[in-house]
Amino acid sequence: MPKAPATSSPAATETLSYETAMAELEALVARLESGDMPLEQLLSGYQRGAELLQLCRSKLQAVEDQIKVLDDGALKAWKAQ
Repeated sequence: MPKAPATSSPAATETLSYETAMAELEALVARLESGDMPLEQLLSGYQRGAELLQLCRSKLQAVEDQIKVLDDGALKAWKAQ
């Protein structure tokens, strides 16, 4: 029997690292796409995925904002070394 998606409060989601949230999101997407989730779990899985996606996006935006500050507000092209 498939395991139910983790249900946690938005506050608990906020404490996840980007990597942990992304790993959970990837696993959840795989389960949703596999069709192995019972119908009653699909909605809660989708909601959890939306929370995780928002968390990942906000963490990425925070890093981008920090880079802009470090680069004096001007985005610079990345040059591979």
